[in-house]
Amino acid sequence: MIRLFVHTAAPQEAPWQAGALLELPSEAARHAQVRRVQPGDALHIFNGQGVEFVATVTAMGRRDVQVQLIERVAVECELPWSVTLAVGMPANERMDTLVEKATELGVAAIQPLQCERSVLKLDADRAQKKVQHWQAVAVAASEQCGRAVVPQVRPVCSIKDWWTLLPSEPANEATRWVLSLDAQAPAPKRPVLQERARPAVWTLSGPEGGLTPDEEQMAVQAGFSRVHLGPRVLRADTAPLAVLAWLGMGH
Repeated sequence: MIRLFVHTAAPQEAPWQAGALLELPSEAARHAQVRRVQPGDALHIFNGQGVEFVATVTAMGRRDVQVQLIERVAVECELPWSVTLAVGMPANERMDTLVEKATELGVAAIQPLQCERSVLKLDADRAQKKVQHWQAVAVAASEQCGRAVVPQVRPVCSIKDWWTLLPSEPANEATRWVLSLDAQAPAPKRPVLQERARPAVWTLSGPEGGLTPDEEQMAVQAGFSRVHLGPRVLRADTAPLAVLAWLGMGH
């Protein structure tokens, strides 16, 4: 079944109720045309905020595609924790893979960081274009993996500035982790689940050269606990995914 992401900035912009007719936005319409859907064909559309519907194509034009919403679908595949990965951006195309796989593994948000040892250096204009590209990667991965929620890729930020953007309320140490190469750091323990809320988990990991001692110490001062993932040294794009995969086991 074809799944298409239909972005809505506000709920009132789209009639998300059974029986409503909806004009697909340009990107979704183009995707439908590439897949050669025809009037009468069924597909799934979702808004990236947890709402998904079975829909039927009612009209196909050269550029416009209209669908009718038929039935809302219950999608329950999110992690019980709201996980934000703060990552020192790896170089080359490895960030693309990280965003794609993190989306598949259930991440809630990704914060690309410019760290002291970062190989990838981005000016403001290029950083904005990269974030737009990575957000598109997250959309495509959500379409493929069955999530009705699209994780947010946040603007690129210097790690020195990022500390001021963290929530001001002190966090429980079990919910803020900084991945450390220190062999004496303990292995992480799963945060306690709550009945009415998804506990927030923040994971900070460095770029190819790792975090500097000063950056790691700043993380500790911001409420992050040093944690260790085992005897092997994982790549910058592997370590945060390992945490997500471990959290997702059994969920």
